Amino acid sequence: QVQLVESGGGLVQAGGSLRLSCAASGSIFRVDDMAWYRQAPGKQRELVALITRGGNTNYAETVKGRFTISRDNAKKTVILQMNSLKPEDTAVYFCNGDVARTPNSVVIKYWGQGTQVTVSS
Repeated sequence: QVQLVESGGGLVQAGGSLRLSCAASGSIFRVDDMAWYRQAPGKQRELVALITRGGNTNYAETVKGRFTISRDNAKKTVILQMNSLKPEDTAVYFCNGDVARTPNSVVIKYWGQGTQVTVSS
């Protein structure tokens, strides 16, 4: 089985920082793209940041310059450093990873259970 587990969410004042972590575990041969999404109440889930296995990154316009995504391939972890947080960043944050369980298997996207981030004004 494959699991992605997030940690690091919480309550912070506007202008503050939080660091989210996500660790993949289980029967994994390789993790390709990893990403963070978020979903605010009443809104669709949206991409926040993505990082390829080679380290190329892509960010939503709303978080560019404030959030940084990074990963450790050996540890199968992805980090989202969030600075200068705003109330509109309040959401449940989910990580995902594109996982190959064997050298020849298809790549499947797995999701974590989500972690709440609340930014107070």
